[in-house]
Amino acid sequence: MLKKLRNKKTAKKIWIVLAVLIVPAFVLWGSGSLTRSSKEESGYAGMIFGRKIPLLEYKDAVEATRNQAMMQFGEKFSEMRKSLNLEYQAWERLILLYEAKKRKANVSDREVIEAIEGYPFFQRKGQFDERIYSEMLRYVFHTQPRLFEEQTRQNLMLSKLYKQVTEKINISEEEVKKEYRKANEEISLYYIAGLPTDFAKSITLSEEEIKDYFAKNTLEFKQPLSFNLDYISSESENKIKGAALRLNRKSDFEKAAKAAGLTAKETGLFAQTEPIPGIGWSPEILNLISKFDIGQSSPLLQIDKNFYILRLKEKKEAYIPEFAKIKDKVRERLLKDRSEKIAKEKIEEAFKKLKELYALNPKSVDFAKTAKEYGLKSDSTNLFKYGSYIEAIGASDNFWINALDLKEDEFSQVITVPSGFYIVKSKSRIPVDEKKFESEKEEFSKKALLEKKQEYFSLFLEDLKRKAQ
Repeated sequence: MLKKLRNKKTAKKIWIVLAVLIVPAFVLWGSGSLTRSSKEESGYAGMIFGRKIPLLEYKDAVEATRNQAMMQFGEKFSEMRKSLNLEYQAWERLILLYEAKKRKANVSDREVIEAIEGYPFFQRKGQFDERIYSEMLRYVFHTQPRLFEEQTRQNLMLSKLYKQVTEKINISEEEVKKEYRKANEEISLYYIAGLPTDFAKSITLSEEEIKDYFAKNTLEFKQPLSFNLDYISSESENKIKGAALRLNRKSDFEKAAKAAGLTAKETGLFAQTEPIPGIGWSPEILNLISKFDIGQSSPLLQIDKNFYILRLKEKKEAYIPEFAKIKDKVRERLLKDRSEKIAKEKIEEAFKKLKELYALNPKSVDFAKTAKEYGLKSDSTNLFKYGSYIEAIGASDNFWINALDLKEDEFSQVITVPSGFYIVKSKSRIPVDEKKFESEKEEFSKKALLEKKQEYFSLFLEDLKRKAQ
């Protein structure tokens, strides 16, 4: 399961599942919603479901997500931190908690206590130890007991939500067998490839053609919403907190930075779809500032090893640039469209010819000869599994699925992938060991069902996120 979690492709889908069996505390210092001094934080971080999220609530969600990851990964947390995107997961957490409360996924004090008492890292000789609990919260999690227990309550609420959403999901024998084949069966292929890059070299475009393309596709070149940020950054959390305190007292942004021994910087305008100058690609920051008013500052944020406070200085609405300024970009787009069209036409002609040959005599189908006739590439692959990488082609998933049930001499329909267009036929395969499958079926079925539930829950979460905007 940990191996699955460390897979970047699936970690985002299932982060909430991993907190579900979370562990418990001995005494509750309070329950329900936490209250703090209004002097600690002001302002809001964003909006979900039409409700403003206070900065303090967002920061608590980030801390809860961090603590959950620390429990999940233990000593590997620092190593995993960069790939986890905790700030983005904090927004997902808030959205899911909204839904959990809406569905009345309530958690009693007794459930919270039992959960915390069950965490092995709070135990000595198999029994909950209050001193270990206090010291772990203080020196490892850096979290107050009351807040940690509220986080545990929320984790249990999310666990109940997950169970409610996925309890009716089942998996058939046929699905189990298919998933087992995806995990174990190996195949190799012959293929014909129509690659746009091969045809782009022979295309010449005139100035008039490029201008005409721009005129007919103006909206495709519309520049997205852009932002300009002031920001303060440091590897020292204490220094950033010092600047944050001064900002809370309505201090000037530059003066607050200087008083903390830091320098305020400016990003300059950047598009919503681009990395942030001086910071890098950060979906959580983009999501945050898209809801800001001019002059509004962010809560303290941690990205990799640095801490940040941001202020929205300028927002530029989407616009269409002048042709002269993006001429090269228009040319590239037109060249791409033309070369893709040629590659597609060529491989469709080749596919039609292959069908004619197959109808006459399946044995007469010659991939190499047909490819050459239409100016296409042909080659073969080594054995590969689903989810692997095929050298010189890319991700294997589409090819594996299309070739899975091809009989001898049969070939696929035209397969479209980012790099171009392909037709494949089976070269060789190593089928699953049926005896091994029977011996592993029960355990594998459990894993396959869990993955199906995780996939379903991921789609459920994506739908919630769309509604929350």
